[in-house]
Amino acid sequence: MKMLDQSVKEELSARVAKLEVLFDGNVMAYVGQIHPAYLKDFRNFIEHLVSNDKKDRLIINLHTPGGSVEAVEKMVEIVRHHYKEVYFIVPDSAMSAGTIFCMSGDKIFMDYSSSLGPIDPQVLISKDGRDQYVPALGYLDQVEKLIQKSNDGTLSPAEFAILQNQDLGLLRRYEQARDLSVDLLETWLIKYKFKNWKEHKTSPDKLGKKVTVVEKKKRAHEIAKLLGSNKEWHAHGRMIGIGTLSAKLKLEIEDYTGTENQSAIREYNDFLTEYISKQQFPVFMHSKSYF
Repeated sequence: MKMLDQSVKEELSARVAKLEVLFDGNVMAYVGQIHPAYLKDFRNFIEHLVSNDKKDRLIINLHTPGGSVEAVEKMVEIVRHHYKEVYFIVPDSAMSAGTIFCMSGDKIFMDYSSSLGPIDPQVLISKDGRDQYVPALGYLDQVEKLIQKSNDGTLSPAEFAILQNQDLGLLRRYEQARDLSVDLLETWLIKYKFKNWKEHKTSPDKLGKKVTVVEKKKRAHEIAKLLGSNKEWHAHGRMIGIGTLSAKLKLEIEDYTGTENQSAIREYNDFLTEYISKQQFPVFMHSKSYF
């Protein structure tokens, strides 16, 4: 097994080194759920990366089903303490909290098969004696419907019982998670993703005109509202591709489909994720100097 791990380590190092040349920066991978339990490991990983061969730019190869938005906020603080420029590569999918993480980047790289997801925050609760994440927006939408039916006088006895049994403290946690998700996404879009958006490029009546701070805030709010709409996407796990992100959300994505970057990214990502899957690691972080 040690010989196998050494062979995998050497192969991954070679492949990530190629990406570092292509993207001119430190390249790392984060694969797995985003959870507060991994924050110290993430901090130590970043510090190790910086102490070995720090470059001006960090490129994060991200593959995650999502997790804690509070953990994402701390991860962004850690990364931005050391790097002023951060890129995200999404070869497969970065869902929910992973999508919010990506919005803290200066650029997001995807190809035609990549996906982001709705920013439906997941709240950690204890149920049946074990901790688990549950998506918040579905619960809030259902309670909103029941309240509306109550106002309309159409609430059934069964629905009244459901509404009566809701944990108000837990519902408040869902609301706080939703509000935090939207607030972070708007803040990071304006501060990082939109920082080089100087002139209008698509609106016919504004072409060439300077983009104002108010316009940046408006666009960020529109993106956050749409990504956070459970009614728009219908499912927590809805995979949103580059076409929808560009057309419906008007979000600028760097499309590497058919480029030299695509083959290099897949050679690294597919090899790494296959190894992680076989080893059944819940979370795995990798760089040229860390395995």
